[in-house]
Amino acid sequence: MHEGTAKPRWDRQDRWEQRTQRPLLALAVMYAVAYAVPIVDTSAGRPTTVVCAAVEWTVWGAFAADYLIRLALTSGRRRFVRTHWLDLCAVVLPLLQPLRLLRLVSTLLLVGRRARMASQIRMTTYVVGAVVGLLMFGSLAVLSVERESPGGNIRTLGDALWWSFTTMTTVGYGDHSPTTGLGRIIAVGLMLSGIALLGVVTANIAAWFIERFEKDDVEERAQTAAILALTEEVRALRREVAELREDARKTPSLTAGHPPG
Repeated sequence: MHEGTAKPRWDRQDRWEQRTQRPLLALAVMYAVAYAVPIVDTSAGRPTTVVCAAVEWTVWGAFAADYLIRLALTSGRRRFVRTHWLDLCAVVLPLLQPLRLLRLVSTLLLVGRRARMASQIRMTTYVVGAVVGLLMFGSLAVLSVERESPGGNIRTLGDALWWSFTTMTTVGYGDHSPTTGLGRIIAVGLMLSGIALLGVVTANIAAWFIERFEKDDVEERAQTAAILALTEEVRALRREVAELREDARKTPSLTAGHPPG
């Protein structure tokens, strides 16, 4: 009875995840715009800032509601919470301290988790999207906390983009660097993310080469087996031809020794 009810609930959860994939990604794009406008446009007034903050909280609320709905649709809720603990942390994180940076981190985590559920998104697409997203949000985040710092040297969006790129690639020229505590936390996150993405790319390339070599090895073994089978066939034909020739030589001699009466 339990198995009969578990399958439909799993189907409902799967259908929900498939149907909400694109709308949630569209909301994530709205979040990106709302997060970037007050930082890039320094002349934005309070109404614009309030609207952008409302959009950010709305998007976060949509992802939080998505988590709760998936939790309600699943048959094993304890297992769901245990296997989706990162989603739960991303939902709870902004409630602990109402900082825009925490909403940014939680939204990035939720977008990443939901994107990985989509089977149509390939690993390469996910990595490229993660690099672009981290580069953009890292630049905006560090610019928002470093621009007003008295001793800071990241004043423009170009400086922030250059710093994010050199930090993610672990090059670190040192011409631009954060001076605030929050900016350095962002730097640590970007460095760790860059190392992790580099590891994913390296593993993906290595897996592709291994798969290619295994495929070539299978084809080579198949060709070798076909050649061996063909060689054995040729040998068998040669034996048959040799036997036929031997029979042909013996037949005239036998008829010659016994002439017809």
